[in-house]
Amino acid sequence: MESRQHTQVLFMATCLCDAFFADVAKAAVEVLEHAGCEVLFPEDQTCCGQPAFNSGDFANGRKVARHTAKVFGGDLPIVVPSGSCGAMMTHGNSIQFEGETDCDMMATLGGRTWEICDFLSNQLNINWEGSLQETRVTMHHSCHSRGSQTGASALALLGGIQGLEVQEVGQADQCCGFGGTFSVAFPNISAGMGELKLSEVEKQQPDYLVSADMSCLMHLSGLAEKSGGALPVRHVVQILRDSIVS
Repeated sequence: MESRQHTQVLFMATCLCDAFFADVAKAAVEVLEHAGCEVLFPEDQTCCGQPAFNSGDFANGRKVARHTAKVFGGDLPIVVPSGSCGAMMTHGNSIQFEGETDCDMMATLGGRTWEICDFLSNQLNINWEGSLQETRVTMHHSCHSRGSQTGASALALLGGIQGLEVQEVGQADQCCGFGGTFSVAFPNISAGMGELKLSEVEKQQPDYLVSADMSCLMHLSGLAEKSGGALPVRHVVQILRDSIVS
């Protein structure tokens, strides 16, 4: 890995880290610190506001977003281990605040927000170096990371790990079916889409399914468990953290 640099960042842990994926948050902090960052954690943070936004409840979505803007005030980079939350901060808010007085503030907030793989690769210019025992992973690119540098950044970072074989899931352009509140409103369609994605993953028989979005991992591993199987999943930052050579 290239020489480390000292950079202060604000870390957004996300709701899914808080409720289900605590180790992803821990891994993200360890990876950022390994890259030379000082990680600051605003304790009053709650949610990026995406659940309300996706449900069409822009009024409450804007309330949550305004709180987030207050908590993450200043000019430091905001780093989040979720392409989905990152997309909400950079794009969703621009939609729900169109014509609102806080539109410019939200644009500034979005401009400071980075998905973690993108941040490591394109802001810190990190060429990751790590090592693992022989491990084969299948990479799933979430819909919310499309149009961003997350996917390419994640592959570049993982490519620097000795002993790691990375393959991409078949029909990579297909959604896993989660879609946040979509999976609640249309559970049968959501499950059907997820099962199609699982069939592609099973063809490759990876040690882990890997993604930069915990929601996709939660959805697919849950479907696998429901059908009586098991699908080990890891966030990209967990793989990076485990590859750190002390």
